Amino acid sequence: MSAANLSRLRAADLIGVGTLGLRARRPRALLSALGIALGIAAIVAVLGVTRSSQSALLAQIDRLGTNLLTVANGRDLGGAEAELPADAARMIRRVEGVTGVAPTTQMLGQNVYRHDHVPVGQTGGLAVRACDVSLLTTLDGHVRQGRFLDATTAAYPVVVLGYEAARTLGISRVDAGTRVWIQEHWFTVTGILDPFTLAPEVDRSALVGFPVATRLLGYNGHPTRVYVRARQDRVEEVAGLLGPTTNPARPETVDVNRPSDALTTRVAVAESGSALFLGLGAIALLVGGIGIGNIMVISVLERRGEIGLRRALGAARLHVAGQFLTESLVLAALGGAGGVGIGCAVTLALARARGWAVLIPAEGLWGGFAVALLVGGLAGLYPALRAARLPPTDALRTV
Repeated sequence: MSAANLSRLRAADLIGVGTLGLRARRPRALLSALGIALGIAAIVAVLGVTRSSQSALLAQIDRLGTNLLTVANGRDLGGAEAELPADAARMIRRVEGVTGVAPTTQMLGQNVYRHDHVPVGQTGGLAVRACDVSLLTTLDGHVRQGRFLDATTAAYPVVVLGYEAARTLGISRVDAGTRVWIQEHWFTVTGILDPFTLAPEVDRSALVGFPVATRLLGYNGHPTRVYVRARQDRVEEVAGLLGPTTNPARPETVDVNRPSDALTTRVAVAESGSALFLGLGAIALLVGGIGIGNIMVISVLERRGEIGLRRALGAARLHVAGQFLTESLVLAALGGAGGVGIGCAVTLALARARGWAVLIPAEGLWGGFAVALLVGGLAGLYPALRAARLPPTDALRTV
């Protein structure tokens, strides 16, 4: 048999030869692949969870709409809190493109209690707000139980509770005997609202009508916040006109905001936060690659006799290098496949727990596996070259 025939190694045989060491030392191989798996799992999970949460958040923004604006009292040049004009809502209704206006006023110094024996300081962080009967339609809200204020009930001591206010007060249902204590007066609870994503301040409020707020709670006629719905195609134009329209003499004291911008900001924050976790995943992947390289160097030292024997039997240096490089790539492939599976499982579990649609970027799957192979190849390059340089005389060495 010629030397040329002795030095041949078919590609099909390379896998068997390259996995010989892994099959002989399975626990060590699994532990080596685990480092790669953790790094890839972190990357895939971060990409999947971020994409799924962003999709849910964007869907929520589309559902709630981006055409809700708020007008609030800002600060004057001296830093003191300004006051919106009493006719602010009437003026805003004249702006072309406005489809709904709902003024509200937080009654400072007024608190709501479950009964008249609760200590004054135990407010639970709840507010009392006087509101217009158009608030529910302007915010596109829904009543969970009971009914909202109308032109008749707004003049009487009745109250509608926001979602968090009802929970804090321990009120879960509405009946004729359900009452709360506000400013030395009993108010009958007629409704409980669903949560307002774009107006969380309403969730922690007890809502009363303007007429009863004037008569019993000292309402002075000036709103502190006005909710405005605009036509979708004219939101920016309306937003630019709200300040001068609300207070023509001092438009700089009027704060105009779009609540949906806060949700959009959360998308950007999620993207910046995912970059941090991707960095941590990359570090874990690097540590896994170093671990594979270390194990491969040890494997070369342990198998010097085997390598020398193969060289003595005619194996070329290239074949020896290929054997150990293949072993490193197989370790990385196992880690990469396991990491992709773990990352997908984490994304699926978290998305289902949060009620999100499961979205895992395809580039995260094949990209993660490709990165694992790249790290494995780089980690195994030095051990493979070191093994190829061992002389045939090492066959005489004992391990």
